[in-house]
Amino acid sequence: MKNGRIFESEKFSQKLQDIAKEVRNATACCQGDPIALLALLRQLEQLHREIRDGVFQDSLPNNRQALYSLLRDIESEGGWPYIERMRLQEFLANLPQEVEQKREWGHDRVVE
Repeated sequence: MKNGRIFESEKFSQKLQDIAKEVRNATACCQGDPIALLALLRQLEQLHREIRDGVFQDSLPNNRQALYSLLRDIESEGGWPYIERMRLQEFLANLPQEVEQKREWGHDRVVE
């Protein structure tokens, strides 16, 4: 039984690596396109929410031993997964200086 579980774990690990590779490929295709990158981030956030609110909650332990094991894993493997959003101040700090100056002067439109 344990050997089968190790094999399944290796297959799952490979699946996760494949998913990460696909996300990186999508990111590379979107490089320089903030609208596309924002869409990618939104999709990842939606997937996170679907997993968390759906199958993850449905699979939570129903006894103390399994709950303890899950909590121990969360603690030892880096905590609870969280998708952080960029703060507006950080976003504005990344604007080019020209855009920032026009925003301060009250110009709504940036002409390139």
